[in-house]
Amino acid sequence: MDQPAPVRKGALRGWLLKGLQRSDHGGGAPPHEQTPEHQHSWWQVMCLTGVDYFSTLGYQPGIAALAAGALSPIATLILVALTLFGALPTYRAVAKESPHGLGSLSMLERLLPGWPGKLLVLFLLGFVATAFIVTITLSAADATAHILHNPFVPAFAADWQVPVTLLLIGGLGAVFLAGFSEAISIAVVLVAIYLVFNVVVVVTAVQHVLAEPDKVGDWQNLLAADYASPIAMIAVSLYVMPKLALGLSGFETGVAVMPLVKGELAERVKGARKLLTTAALIMSVFLITSSFATTVLIPAEEFAEGGKANGRALAYLAHQYLGDWFGTAYDLSTIAILWFAGASALAGLLNIVPRYLPRYGMAPDWSRAARPMVLVFTAISFLITLFFGAQVEAQGGAYATGVLALILSAVVAVTLSAWTAGRRRAAGFFGVVTLIFGYATVANIIERPDGLVIALLFVLAIVSTSLISRATRSTELRVTHITLDDLARQYVNQCGEIRLIANEPHSRDHTEYVDKAREAWELHRLRTGEGLLFLEVTVPDASEFAGELRVTGEERHGFRILRMQSPTVANAIAALLLYLRDQTDKTPHVYFHWAAEGNPIGALLRYLVFGGGDIPPLTREVLRQAEPDAGRRPVVHVG
Repeated sequence: MDQPAPVRKGALRGWLLKGLQRSDHGGGAPPHEQTPEHQHSWWQVMCLTGVDYFSTLGYQPGIAALAAGALSPIATLILVALTLFGALPTYRAVAKESPHGLGSLSMLERLLPGWPGKLLVLFLLGFVATAFIVTITLSAADATAHILHNPFVPAFAADWQVPVTLLLIGGLGAVFLAGFSEAISIAVVLVAIYLVFNVVVVVTAVQHVLAEPDKVGDWQNLLAADYASPIAMIAVSLYVMPKLALGLSGFETGVAVMPLVKGELAERVKGARKLLTTAALIMSVFLITSSFATTVLIPAEEFAEGGKANGRALAYLAHQYLGDWFGTAYDLSTIAILWFAGASALAGLLNIVPRYLPRYGMAPDWSRAARPMVLVFTAISFLITLFFGAQVEAQGGAYATGVLALILSAVVAVTLSAWTAGRRRAAGFFGVVTLIFGYATVANIIERPDGLVIALLFVLAIVSTSLISRATRSTELRVTHITLDDLARQYVNQCGEIRLIANEPHSRDHTEYVDKAREAWELHRLRTGEGLLFLEVTVPDASEFAGELRVTGEERHGFRILRMQSPTVANAIAALLLYLRDQTDKTPHVYFHWAAEGNPIGALLRYLVFGGGDIPPLTREVLRQAEPDAGRRPVVHVG
């Protein structure tokens, strides 16, 4: 009767960790570069991007009207120009340089190696989380608005904005917990239906605009009364344009789903560029026509909070000009794609975050599994929804901040990449684009600082938990694969007892090795004639967490040496000792001298940051954790 509980616990753990991608890939392609099992045509993958990108039509015209008023069409034109001549060329370049779907973050990581690159990625992951989490919460909130404003919904449900939004987010999380294998097929159907409905609504609205020229005249008169000249209109439109940045939300998702495009890397890049260009052109047409039609046909007061067009401008026109039955059908298609936009964002989070943090050692190993991360992201989405009261407009600042920060980082990465490659004209062009998006980002932050606050909270949470995780996991074995070259293997096979003298390489001249051999005799009574091997570890990049260990043999000044490179000295030595034990059935011995005297806290920090520190006790601790049986554990000697 005592056994069922452990069985249930084990079954629950197995269910949660199903599909866990282990880091010990045995020297094959790293998990973040592996090809997905199922790939699709570029236009099908575009629909997965489109459920995020195209779904912004559900709320973008209304947000543009609130931000720019009568200038909404002009501000939207500027946004479209920035889309086609700024964001699109940028992400076409990102697609070429990051074909595995890691996006601009991987480019910056390569351009800034070591800890600066890692910390920058952690910082930007906070904005990734902001953009994608708020995509989930904002899309669910707007889907709720379409539900509650439908004329067939009872009036008493008008105040159910928060509970309905939470229900939609919870349902999204439940779908991913169950396993979401048909995302592409569902996305194709939803996008096709949604775009057809929007074509009908927009064409009908434009026909009414053409049939009612007096409304166009009223709009023109309003502009003439409020603004002295076209230059003033453009200036004000540029000022408010950052508030319309939600219309740029699909590009980061577009490169994140690149691995799903069918074909080898070259075909994948070509397909990704096609999907980015096609999606941008489709969205640009809809943004221009919808902003003009909604501004001219809908009274300004209806866009305000509580108005019938708030967060649902095109749905307002669908009900007004095509009847409540068609309007309800349009609402259903909008609700479906907005809800699925959250699925696209959640899929993006599950694709990006586990590819970075576990690789840095800055997240538990279970974060590579989808289901635990679904629970984490769903809980965060609940908190954000409660914080903003499920209001669409209230979340616009946080969403725009995340989107603009990601695009800005992408433009900076592309600019630096072009400059380092010697392509000065391309670097100059992208440098100008960088200035434009830099202005948009700063202007948005100044106008709506709450978005920056939310993003910085995400950054703080990610950085703090990542560094804590890195510290707590620092004594893991952290080696994915070990190989010995022929000479190193020969040295090991020639040994009777495996005795390794740890040496920190400096000048590597004759004097250094003679002094080290004398020290081995003085401290440990070891003679060079006893088959001793010197062991040297160098640290090329201490910011890396795990990697393959390649051991090379070398004879220098009459001494036999095993050399290897690793992010940390202690972990590499421990991994090699365990490997030699398993390969030779002998107990290896490693010999150290006590490190220089100093504060142990300082030694610990040197270990965490630079991979060195007080190596002898750290090596022993790594061995202790990796091998609980003291009788089988390699022996560490310190003199």
